[in-house]
Amino acid sequence: MLICEDRQHEVFVLRFLGRQNIDVGDVRVEMCSTGSGEQFVREQYTEELKALRRRHARTSLVVVLDGDRVGVEGRKRSLADACRSAKITDRALDGTVIILVPTWNIETWLAYLGGERVDESVGSYPRLDRESDCEHHVATLSEMCTAAELRQPAPASLVDACAEYERFKALAGRG
Repeated sequence: MLICEDRQHEVFVLRFLGRQNIDVGDVRVEMCSTGSGEQFVREQYTEELKALRRRHARTSLVVVLDGDRVGVEGRKRSLADACRSAKITDRALDGTVIILVPTWNIETWLAYLGGERVDESVGSYPRLDRESDCEHHVATLSEMCTAAELRQPAPASLVDACAEYERFKALAGRG
């Protein structure tokens, strides 16, 4: 299951997982169609956590939301707060829930993966003309993951995302 703010998140994550030999054919995607993407993801997150726990399924949940001004920790804190408000336990660090927070936004990661030096306090990296144009960026990230080394200096939010993914791989027996 993938919960994300927009189509660029969806395309980037599904292509990355596909390159990592994870079957994405049956992945259900919940994506914001109007309004605040962050609010949509936060609300869907609590609903999907409830559903996962009711089913006791061994399903993974990938959550993607832009860090904007608050960054990785701020977004993870807002998801934890949403869980408290919904009176459910937040995710356990068991690898079934992965939270990815590109900061400012996914375009920061795309610029970095395109070879630029990026500053996560700046939210003005250009969008791609088409979401599918991220393919070579995904290939670059996949190669870096295989080598277990990001080009330095790497954006802190991407370092965190890689740690989330590595935990998932280790616990899912994919590592």
